[in-house]
Amino acid sequence: MATSENTTPRGLKVLLVEDHPMFREHLGGLINRELGMRVCGEADNIKDAMQLIHSENPDIAIVDVTLRGGSSGLELVKDIKAQGLEVNVLVLSMHDEELYAERALRAGAKGYISKNEASTEVIKAIRSVAAGEVYASRQMTARLLERMTQKRTSQPLAGMETLADRELEVFQMLGRGKSTKEIAQMLNLGESTVETYRARIKDKLQLRSAAELYLRAGQWVRDHGA
Repeated sequence: MATSENTTPRGLKVLLVEDHPMFREHLGGLINRELGMRVCGEADNIKDAMQLIHSENPDIAIVDVTLRGGSSGLELVKDIKAQGLEVNVLVLSMHDEELYAERALRAGAKGYISKNEASTEVIKAIRSVAAGEVYASRQMTARLLERMTQKRTSQPLAGMETLADRELEVFQMLGRGKSTKEIAQMLNLGESTVETYRARIKDKLQLRSAAELYLRAGQWVRDHGA
């Protein structure tokens, strides 16, 4: 699904990459009412988003963590960075900031903001990221600064934070009841590769069996709405 608006160009061009139509409509209305901003296109998956980035040349893309089909918005952020595209990215999501914000910034995003923030803060974040600045909440900024000032001999990461981005994506799909074959098809990976990710996840989370893995993943998805 991809749409673009052919209105007269004015001000900041914003691309929305979000798989919930109602929220996309709300956010689009908020942006179009703001002086000097307009939505230049909408997508709910990575392929359509990349097409619109090339055709519409947006100044900023607002990307959700979870897109249609369960694909990860972080992969889109990485693709944008890898291709050297001149579009700043703001990740806007309902997911746990502590788990996802740093991942988004590492992937190449210029900011991360929760969907629970007030509309004025969302507009502030858009303007900051569009200007090339890095945006993070005060709480996240404090955590990042704290990590930077800690010695490298500090306690290692624990639990979910130890999972790499792709491992976390596979973990979420397991939590939604997807099989190895389904995950492989959705992520365009070999089944053996998915099995390798499963083994790594079990090891990092200290899980003894596939049953424990599915149980833990399912509970996590229910708790976090992932």
